[in-house]
Amino acid sequence: NLNRAVHQDLVPTGRVVGIIKRNWRPFCGMLFLSQIKEATRHLFTPADRRIPRIRIETRQAATLAGQRIMVAVDGWPKHSRYPNGHFVRSLGSAGDKETETEVLLLEHDVPHQDFSQAVLSFLPKMPWNITEEDMAVREDLRNLTVCSVDPPGCTDIDDALHCRDLPNGNQEVGVHIADVSHFIRPGNAMDLEAANRGTTVYLTGRRIDMVPELLSSNLCSLRSSVERLAFSCIWEINDKAEIVKTRFTKSVINSKASLTYAEAQMRIDDANMNDDTTKSLRGLNRLAKILKKRRIEKGDLMFTLYRWVQIQITLLFPRETNSMVEEFMLLANISVAQKIYDEFSECALLRKHPAPPPSNYDILNKAAKSKDMVIHTDSAKALADSLDAAQVDGFPYFNTLLRILATRCMMQAVYFCSGMDSDFHHYGLASPIYTHFTSPIRRYSDIIVHRLLAVAIGADSTYPDLMDKHKQSALCNNLNYRHKMAQYAQRASVAYHTQLFFKSRGILNEEGFILFVRKNAIIVLIPKFGLEGTVFFENKDKPSPKLIFNEEAPSLTVEGHSFNMFDKVKVTISLDASNVQHQKIRMSLVEPVVLSVAPSEPEPEVKRAKLDR
Repeated sequence: NLNRAVHQDLVPTGRVVGIIKRNWRPFCGMLFLSQIKEATRHLFTPADRRIPRIRIETRQAATLAGQRIMVAVDGWPKHSRYPNGHFVRSLGSAGDKETETEVLLLEHDVPHQDFSQAVLSFLPKMPWNITEEDMAVREDLRNLTVCSVDPPGCTDIDDALHCRDLPNGNQEVGVHIADVSHFIRPGNAMDLEAANRGTTVYLTGRRIDMVPELLSSNLCSLRSSVERLAFSCIWEINDKAEIVKTRFTKSVINSKASLTYAEAQMRIDDANMNDDTTKSLRGLNRLAKILKKRRIEKGDLMFTLYRWVQIQITLLFPRETNSMVEEFMLLANISVAQKIYDEFSECALLRKHPAPPPSNYDILNKAAKSKDMVIHTDSAKALADSLDAAQVDGFPYFNTLLRILATRCMMQAVYFCSGMDSDFHHYGLASPIYTHFTSPIRRYSDIIVHRLLAVAIGADSTYPDLMDKHKQSALCNNLNYRHKMAQYAQRASVAYHTQLFFKSRGILNEEGFILFVRKNAIIVLIPKFGLEGTVFFENKDKPSPKLIFNEEAPSLTVEGHSFNMFDKVKVTISLDASNVQHQKIRMSLVEPVVLSVAPSEPEPEVKRAKLDR
């Protein structure tokens, strides 16, 4: 204990002894003008706080003031405090929505330029129709009562479903996925562009497509009352929702209805509706409930952990039909994963979700212990059961808070090549094997999986890169990077629009719960807005209050008042726009009242950036 007390304030340090590779890229930020009259040398401050200021020379500084600009680094002289760079281009006025979105995309390395003529040249010529040659190599499923169920306003419809009775008493269920790989052939400009982009990126109010709109919203979108090319996964399923037989086929379908979740739910619930589409939906829904129950019994964490999210969006998407679609997408992904691995054990593109190391659960265990509970984390099933049982009388939101903490303990799911790994298990879904097959319009991984499956069933020819595990592995690395950056960009977009919301609403007082306790701050979740913010108790301009941090509890005592995880607090929420480039949502403690703690200010910039990250 004495050793621990002596060393607890020491920070591990190191020294850079060499640069293996420069990671310079153009940086977005703002120019801060020199105070020297008619100076041409000015300092540029990047939006990314980890990047140092850059000295540039320009004669148009007065014009660039207040603009978001892009600067490239040229070099860093040995004895200079700052690297040298040059002005590349202006992005627009700081604070303008279009400009800030452009900065967001550039900073997260999201390819968003218009598709080049080389890419567009590989689009099919319009008007496009299914040919006799197409029909000759596909199963004609246009007579089936196929329908799609999606969120309102969805134009890139990847998937559609059908369910019908078979003469032997079983049911046939089909998942029909847009056949994007028919239109995007290996190695051409459109394929290379899609492989580079990796994913469609959904920002608040804007979508950056992975493939041109003619495909994403038209020819590949499984809209109703039009013939479309599909890749179908068809099962024979008995009354216990057990798979009797599975087959895969390239097909032609004609969707009978493009429904929203609410519309599908209304059909299922309306006893007066007995048309073929409604009967199909009821059959799907009945089987989906059995599949979900079995999945949860196995220890599926995805449902357990994200149930709180589903509760939040129930008003938008009735959960039963949302869940119905999800069940069959998961089943298709698992079925396809097994098929492509059986056929190509060395080069199947799969998706895994590693089990978290025990240390990841420390904060969850401490949180449960604070309420005299024990969370079992030795398996996904044990964790799911513990979370279901974790209830506090008079505090219904406790379970939601605990699930939010549990999601923070999880590892990131990743794509990998089967020949380069031995651990295939998907911890969150409690599945021994998994892949992505059901969204080829918006994920390049699914296009590769479609190509592998097509070769496996003799519906398409192979090509060298598809069977090269090293190239597949390199592709997976890019896909993982693009998906990660897309997530960060989406979060940044939500954060920016949250700032706009509070800018228009002014200062608000709201109730929240403490989610985390830090040495000098508490992290507060505001359920009303789904917003997290930090209340700091140290202020560089004022004497700090007396702080005692108990890491084991964890708790923070401020001037004798103890703050613990899950405590209810009231905070003032406002937008701090003092730094035009780094506007932030600020939270200040209102209740409980702690004497000598004025409305809190953020820590000095370096510490704040560290905590944010």
